[in-house]
Amino acid sequence: MTTTPRDLDRLAQRVKRHRMEQYPSRDAAAEAAGITRNTWKRVEEGQEVRESTYAKIDKALGWAIGSCIAITEGGNPVVAEPGSSDTSAVAQTPTAAMTEEEARRAVFEAARAKMPASTPIGALDAFGDELVEILRRAGVVRDGD
Repeated sequence: MTTTPRDLDRLAQRVKRHRMEQYPSRDAAAEAAGITRNTWKRVEEGQEVRESTYAKIDKALGWAIGSCIAITEGGNPVVAEPGSSDTSAVAQTPTAAMTEEEARRAVFEAARAKMPASTPIGALDAFGDELVEILRRAGVVRDGD
């Protein structure tokens, strides 16, 4: 199975440029995102971080969730609605699809970041199965590969 390589340098440039327009410092941006300064620095240096971190950066920069990933895949960020707490819109990439494995990895990262450690594995699996099916119907997850 092949996956699309991520262009983390492209993301680093876009995040840094946008951050400098919105925040007086890297510290301020990291605080707004709820991550450490060092984690924000890793992104601006083109190093990989957790999927959940990209979502936090999206929100801090006023982008729809999925924008950072879209940038790494050659797409562009989607601006979230001003004043809206609904950041559920997913940024579109040129292919606008991910493999089932990529979707399951994203579900795992989100669950690890947000769900209690006591959540049974079976419940996580059932949640993951349902979410992947929803994403497949929406055309975000492609079959095969």
